[in-house]
Amino acid sequence: MRMTRGIIGRMLAVSLAAGMAACADATPSYDVVLSGGRVMDPESGTDATLNVGITGDRIEAISEEPLTGARVIDASGLVVAPGFVDLHQHGQTDETYRFMAHDGVTTGLELEVGTGDVAAFYAEREGGQPVNYGASIGHIPVRMRVMGDTGDFLPADAGKDDLATPEQIEEIARRIREGLDQGAPAVGFGFPYTPAATDEELLAAMSVAGEAGASAHVHTYGWPDGARYAIDLAAQAGAPLHIVHANSTGGAATAEFLAVVQDAVDAGGDVTTEAYPYGASQSRIESALYDDWEGWDDQRFSVFQWGATGERLTRESFARYRAQGGSVISHVRTEEMTLAAVASPLTMVASDGGAQVSHPRSTGSFSKVLGKYVREDGVLTLMEALRKMTIEPARRLERYVPMMANKGRIRVGADADVTVFDPETVIDRGDYTNAAVPSGGIEYVFVNGVLTIEGGEYVEGARAGRPVLR
Repeated sequence: MRMTRGIIGRMLAVSLAAGMAACADATPSYDVVLSGGRVMDPESGTDATLNVGITGDRIEAISEEPLTGARVIDASGLVVAPGFVDLHQHGQTDETYRFMAHDGVTTGLELEVGTGDVAAFYAEREGGQPVNYGASIGHIPVRMRVMGDTGDFLPADAGKDDLATPEQIEEIARRIREGLDQGAPAVGFGFPYTPAATDEELLAAMSVAGEAGASAHVHTYGWPDGARYAIDLAAQAGAPLHIVHANSTGGAATAEFLAVVQDAVDAGGDVTTEAYPYGASQSRIESALYDDWEGWDDQRFSVFQWGATGERLTRESFARYRAQGGSVISHVRTEEMTLAAVASPLTMVASDGGAQVSHPRSTGSFSKVLGKYVREDGVLTLMEALRKMTIEPARRLERYVPMMANKGRIRVGADADVTVFDPETVIDRGDYTNAAVPSGGIEYVFVNGVLTIEGGEYVEGARAGRPVLR
């Protein structure tokens, strides 16, 4: 059959159209596309306007070319960053997990005090939480159980006051080993809260971490000597060391405290540290930190603020609340001390947030760094701040906790833990009299691919957070 040129032309046109349609059908389509945002990844150094495709719980594409998706979110003018990782968050409740998400945190871990029963901690949170969660096996709660302490969170009597027998030291080490066997991602310590624990006991406990290769997260004694003590003990135990809240522990000698850490790093030690961006600390008023309170001058009590009411304390009210027990805020550091810690290249950002939301560090630590210390004061670049919030805390854990190798990154194949924020408006909004206020400027947060913060609001029912376990 003879065909005219017109018929052949029409057939070619139809064939070409069909081929183009087939190619269109073959174009990958993602569950969610973040379109045109400023993608910043501290691991690779990426800082460019790109499109990110998310399918399921993974980042599946990062492209200069447009991507198609079931939902496309216009991220222009916003920063698309890895979800923030908080290594020091005591608040492990539904309320505090939500505040974490509002602050851009997608993984919040209690690695200082930890838990005395790892299996029970994770069983209580089965079924998903708003963010990824986890806890260390903690020397403090383990010692409390072994010694028969009557306190609830920190030692109140035998756990801080009594010497452990050789048999009790052996039992403390056994329970820490059991906690690691149950999947705990680290071992936690708080030396000032257990003043009766001898060098022998602490070395036995930390050696369990060293044998396993787990990091020891340590609240050490104050001033530079406290840093030296923790570093020496970890070296003897063969344990990777993470010193918590360098600003709180270093106090007026924060710069010198950090210089000790730097010397250890320069000498090849596996030592890291962290800071939170506030001048006031917080602890339990009944703890060993304040056992000498009766000998203080009357003027000293005014630096303390009762978290539940916001009132400044006197000798009389301090005594009353100490008998009752609870969280007390201590206004003891200058802005210069805080700045020395936050600006140091050694420190990660970690909140030291509490289950009782009475200190703004519980709700706004990460946003404050981005808003005040990056945008307003310019003491950190945006990439430097993000490094402290994402890749560095992930790296601290990932050798012992392999799942962390897929967090703290924006790269193909990484977990879709993503924080999208406005660099011009991000800021903390809580204060010392009203801390329970969500941060501003955190526009979208994805936890394992599930939209958890949308337009700055928590998405009810979003509980995609998973346990962080070895």
